[in-house]
Amino acid sequence: MTFMAAIRETLREELRRDPLFFIIGEDVGAYGGEMGVTNDLWEEFGEWRIRDAPIAETAIVGCGTGAAMTGCRASPEVPFGDFLGVCMDQICNQAAKMRYMSGGQLSVPMVVRTTMGGYMNAGAQHSQCLEAWVAHIPGLKVVMPSTPADASGLLRSSLRDGNPVIFFEHKGLYGMKGEVPDDPEFSVPLGLAAVVRSGTDATIIATGRQVRHALEAAETLESRGIECEVIDLRTLAPLDTRTVLQSVTKTRHAVIVQESWAFCGFAAEVAAVLADEAIGYLEGPVKRVGAKHVPIPFSPPLENHVLPSPREIVAAVEESCGVASLSARMPV
Repeated sequence: MTFMAAIRETLREELRRDPLFFIIGEDVGAYGGEMGVTNDLWEEFGEWRIRDAPIAETAIVGCGTGAAMTGCRASPEVPFGDFLGVCMDQICNQAAKMRYMSGGQLSVPMVVRTTMGGYMNAGAQHSQCLEAWVAHIPGLKVVMPSTPADASGLLRSSLRDGNPVIFFEHKGLYGMKGEVPDDPEFSVPLGLAAVVRSGTDATIIATGRQVRHALEAAETLESRGIECEVIDLRTLAPLDTRTVLQSVTKTRHAVIVQESWAFCGFAAEVAAVLADEAIGYLEGPVKRVGAKHVPIPFSPPLENHVLPSPREIVAAVEESCGVASLSARMPV
């Protein structure tokens, strides 16, 4: 099934399983969701459990937080992650801190589903990747699936976790098709990265849609005699440092890819882990590949220039491995 259908069917199964679980967001009801994810859920579960809300992210996440504190599992939908800043107080000062500030008496079993990502020609206000904002906050879990199966399994784990989770869905992956287990109990543990391609010469660590770019780059590099291992982090918080370190201590070269801006991005945190714990194994610089530090352009050629490409990943791996790069002469 598609990435989008995997999310929808997982939500459907969880709605059937738990009568106190509800979804709230802009146009999630009869309209079927801004992105079309909730589709026909309103027809099956009605307006009390698939709740339409005004264009007010503060109210949407605030409602989810309060309801979750009373024992109702909640899944607020923020259709564009670009506007998480509108409800950042509810996410970072309320939901994230409630268990700690109540001495464990209260929990917030809430999953904020939101979108991310460019390559869609949607302009500067609808193309950003802001995962580093929320990964910085203790008390939040941050999830970024890259396949339909992981979208289903990670969403189910998030919904049953009992803590606030920010679940990022890349808009460019919604149409991606893949096998999804036909099991209403299928789950993927949070905090466990996946080695999606084995290799011996360099490790490419990626998230979200950039996993596809990393795999494409790895195929190009294979033709040049460099065998790359590709790791899909899947969750940023908690971060699976063990899998990353096991791979890098084997390959001795690392490139970290994120779609967000490289400056102050999550890739810097992964690079810091490698500097702290794997410096003795590294035989080349740890390289980061990310967006150029400008607002995401609307113009398709400019957007493609600003956002990461497989060509840039190839160049970064070759630089880390000390190979004279041919990528600079490759067409964009």
